Amino acid sequence: MILKGKKGIIFGALDDQSIAWKIAEHCVAEGAEIVLTNAPVAFRMRGDTSITTLAEKLNCEAIPADATRLDDLENLVEKSVEKLGKIDFVLHSIGMSINIRKNKPYTESNHDYMQKSFDISSISFHKLMQTLWKMDAMNDWGSVVALTYIGAQRIFPHYGEMAEAKALLESFARSFGYHFGEKKKIRVNTISQSPTVTTAGSGIEGFDDFWNHADKMSPLGNASADDCAKYCMTLFSDYTKYVTMQNLFHDGGFSSMGMNPKAV
Repeated sequence: MILKGKKGIIFGALDDQSIAWKIAEHCVAEGAEIVLTNAPVAFRMRGDTSITTLAEKLNCEAIPADATRLDDLENLVEKSVEKLGKIDFVLHSIGMSINIRKNKPYTESNHDYMQKSFDISSISFHKLMQTLWKMDAMNDWGSVVALTYIGAQRIFPHYGEMAEAKALLESFARSFGYHFGEKKKIRVNTISQSPTVTTAGSGIEGFDDFWNHADKMSPLGNASADDCAKYCMTLFSDYTKYVTMQNLFHDGGFSSMGMNPKAV
């Protein structure tokens, strides 16, 4: 068990389609103790695929927190440290575009919506790391990981403002990764995952065509949520202690392809 004895906080397990859900399951299976968290609205959901059900299944605590609010993050980190002791790993799996939800074309984006989307999807990552930093909540040689997508580097028209949100997220990982590395030997990385059938991803216009194209372009096909979770385990473990400030593609080779005859 490569995470035996490690303690972590997992953001973003909404339902059993969530990558964060799979990551939480694998963390516990690999010996870690975790705290789950999501926005308060997620805790009002009930049923077999709710965050409270997952917490019961994994025998762990679930603490509501709005990741855009510093007071919520401080409360979450304080309670997590009280429960677990200092933290070894953190997953940020948070993203939402209000303009996409409102079916706003990119050229007609509402900028108030855009700012809120950035706050939720990327600035929350900086707020989280700043909170961990100020509260000295992480052990030396810890690991912080956020999930991203290649839309930060390439144009996918229906991805809208999430392209900029993910680019900002990746920049925060590099910038804070320097400071965390210098002070505490804590590493910060992003995983750029294949298109994945999740509640959030499926809300993007033309997602099925999008997924099928990526699957044909990638020599290995699209990476599943479960395989992403397994990859994430290595970044939380001591096997990757010197990997930091990287955007790591977990996409079946899509990011290196120019053309694949299967996709023509």
